[in-house]
Amino acid sequence: MVGGESACFFPDQNFVIDRFLFFGDRMAGIWRAYQSLMSRYPWTVQIVTAGSLVGVGDVISQQLIERRGLAHHNMQRTAKMMSIGFFFVGPVIGSWYKVLDRLVVGGGKSAAMKKMLVDQLCFAPCFLAAFFCVSGSLNGLTLEENVHKLKRDYTDALISNYYLWPPVQIANFYFVPLHYRLAVVQVVAVGWNSYLTWKANKM
Repeated sequence: MVGGESACFFPDQNFVIDRFLFFGDRMAGIWRAYQSLMSRYPWTVQIVTAGSLVGVGDVISQQLIERRGLAHHNMQRTAKMMSIGFFFVGPVIGSWYKVLDRLVVGGGKSAAMKKMLVDQLCFAPCFLAAFFCVSGSLNGLTLEENVHKLKRDYTDALISNYYLWPPVQIANFYFVPLHYRLAVVQVVAVGWNSYLTWKANKM
């Protein structure tokens, strides 16, 4: 009887392996399709990826951090954050990586370290401030309200940025080809986007 109950609760091993292999094949197929699109339309794919993942970050922010529940999910806010991803985050970061590759030439460990330092000391503080200003404007904040929000949230967000991004960016600049860097950053940034969208929409 115990054996019969175990058989009910635990699926056949071959079934689990087959499902795992099937899932792996599907994911590999999606990745190959993504690579194909990236090689043909790199700029468009990078921007679409960035906008989509900023939207995912906002969904996570609303559901897991703020615990709004699906019934109270603010779709307008998610759409606003996605638009920031499409028209600001994607184009700005994608362009910055191209500029950075011209500023710091090379692909070794030393070049990766230099790129990380330039990225984190020069670009990240400016980008973070601009992100808060853009999101604040879309939320209808006045200039004075935007300045107040920056004074309240900017330093905390910048410190949090330095906990996460330096090691990620060293690996990104050293191992990842230029046209995949924005995608890698945005995948890692799903959690970061959740934090940023929470900060950006915290009134």
